[in-house]
Amino acid sequence: MVRGARRVGTTVLPVTFAVTLGLALAACTAGVDAGSNGAGGAVGSSSAPKELRLAIGGESEDGYDPTLGWGRYGSPLFQSTLLKRDADLKIVNDLATKHTVSPDGLVWTVDLRTDAKFSDGTPVTAADVAYTFSTASKSGGLTDVTGLSQAVAVDNDTVELRLKRPQSTFVNRLISLGIVPKHAHGKEYARKPIGSGPFKLVQWDEGQQLIVQRNDSYYGTKPKFERIVFTFTGEDASLAAAKAGQVSMAAVPSSLAKTSVPSMRLVPVKSVDNRGLVFPYQADTGKKTATGLPIGNNVTSDKAIRQAINQVVDRQALVDGVLEGYGSPATGPVDGMPWFEPASAIQGNDPGKAKELLESAGWKDTNGVRERNGVKAAFNLLYPAGDTTRQGLALAVADMVKPIGIQITTKGVSWDVIDKRLHADAVLFGWGSPDPTELYNLYSSGSAGVGYWNPGYYANPVVQKNLDAAMGATDQDEATKYWKAAQRDADGNGFGPSGDAAWAWLVNLQHTYYVSDCLDIGKPQIEPHGHGWPITAGITGWRWTC
Repeated sequence: MVRGARRVGTTVLPVTFAVTLGLALAACTAGVDAGSNGAGGAVGSSSAPKELRLAIGGESEDGYDPTLGWGRYGSPLFQSTLLKRDADLKIVNDLATKHTVSPDGLVWTVDLRTDAKFSDGTPVTAADVAYTFSTASKSGGLTDVTGLSQAVAVDNDTVELRLKRPQSTFVNRLISLGIVPKHAHGKEYARKPIGSGPFKLVQWDEGQQLIVQRNDSYYGTKPKFERIVFTFTGEDASLAAAKAGQVSMAAVPSSLAKTSVPSMRLVPVKSVDNRGLVFPYQADTGKKTATGLPIGNNVTSDKAIRQAINQVVDRQALVDGVLEGYGSPATGPVDGMPWFEPASAIQGNDPGKAKELLESAGWKDTNGVRERNGVKAAFNLLYPAGDTTRQGLALAVADMVKPIGIQITTKGVSWDVIDKRLHADAVLFGWGSPDPTELYNLYSSGSAGVGYWNPGYYANPVVQKNLDAAMGATDQDEATKYWKAAQRDADGNGFGPSGDAAWAWLVNLQHTYYVSDCLDIGKPQIEPHGHGWPITAGITGWRWTC
């Protein structure tokens, strides 16, 4: 089940513990000075440190098994993938030397490099690739490989991935699914992974730290650092550790990105990570899910309400005020991607038009809150408690819609509460991926109520037809045409804000990191939604400059 808006597995620790943890790590690691600049080498040292300490979150509750979803939103680190994306999101080879697709789109043939080895010294073969894809297709994990019919090792370095039907987005499975060893993939694998990636896991103290060591069997460019220690601390504690010089990198929310940190620079990284408000699309008729959860809302089911909110929200003000400028306005889930349809977007904000939409739909102002047929234009907006960015966005949106007569009550709650109310109350979610499969799942009627996909139960047969055509296309240009049409077609139909307005997308984030002045991380890759360690995609090129 996809928790598209959840920060997974990050334990919030007191500031004093974060600093103590950093000092303890420094003291107990071979060759590391406890007073160093967070990387095992004193400030100004002529020799590069052997270890880096990073406070960038990313602890996975389910462990580090790609067949269960590890690596879907970022570099798997311990495992290699068949393909990968470079800093410009272009697809390049990794374990694969080439791949071809049959004219009918049903057979993907991949040739493998012959020098790759797992960290236990055994070669990576086509049998391992076939096993990985077959296992992932049956596991129900976050990396969706359900379109696979059969994976066959043709010979030692050639594998055929045979699909049930054409799937234009299947290339992203080759990019995101880390390859596991058939001979060593058991029940304990998620906590003791073996892979052919640049690092191998040494020690995992759940909720506190994870220590990895360079994989000297790695076929690619060897990392400059022998060990990486990931410390799992909350936002404030990560910043405190950075200030104390105990980490070389700290991920912080934009609200903390204006802080001055000695010997560190702020690195904003562009992302496709977005935040948006999903509306319950169906009316409340008493319908419930198979597990008894309520479906529908008699306010947000009205298109005029949804369109008015999209019109009145000042997205640039959200970027400036809530994100401290570290982001951009969002009008859809795939802004800036090749399959984004600009005609679906709303530029700026127009309170006057928002009021006209409400008036035309019969929503009349009564004492500051509009009403129609005895129903007030009021609803709840839920967000995960403890997420300061989503809290700020929710409160700001509630203030922006108030002048047009819509009352939003914001509630910071647990994910357990959201799980029970997400089909009947609006929720502030986060998504974002360079894979258009996510777009399909968010708006396909077939995904309604499946995990966190399409929680509002959105359904439009015209949109569905375009989504299905995009997914089943055998040509990427043809697929792009249909992805765009699903957002807005020539007749004005679409799920976008100028059409059905099933969501009010708000902002695209920049991920913000404090990085040691001595650490060169090169050109960061455009990052997906913030699970895992996407910043480490280029870690083999990181180097110490002091």
